[in-house]
Amino acid sequence: MRVLLQRVSQAQVSVDGREIGTCGAGLLIFVCAMQGDTETQADHLVSKIAKLRIFKDDAGKMNKSILDINGSALVVSQFTLAADTSRGNRPGFSYAAKPEDGRQLYQYFANTLAAKGITVATGEFGADMQVALVNDGPVTIWMDTEDR
Repeated sequence: MRVLLQRVSQAQVSVDGREIGTCGAGLLIFVCAMQGDTETQADHLVSKIAKLRIFKDDAGKMNKSILDINGSALVVSQFTLAADTSRGNRPGFSYAAKPEDGRQLYQYFANTLAAKGITVATGEFGADMQVALVNDGPVTIWMDTEDR
């Protein structure tokens, strides 16, 4: 499983001009289920993300987690994180999970993150979404459960 985290002051996702998810200070999390991924990988990432100390403390050091700051998260599916650009000029996405598996793992990821006590909003799996954000820092972190 792959995620791209962005520490944000705010973020929102819209479909067809209608806002469907928003978050304040916290994380925008782009999620991609890869072929062969399981709920175990999602559990690992959720646990790590909930504890990841990337928010500033009173001294300005990245020393607090999303839980410590009572932050929220916007979780957006993004199969393009599976892009294979090793050949030619058009990326391939054959490493991404099949849509039905990707949808299930995406929903599981968001629900498991919410179960940790984090307020979670989501995008719409498979939709053409517009994402707006104010990146705080900027702080952007790539995480992958496996070296491929």
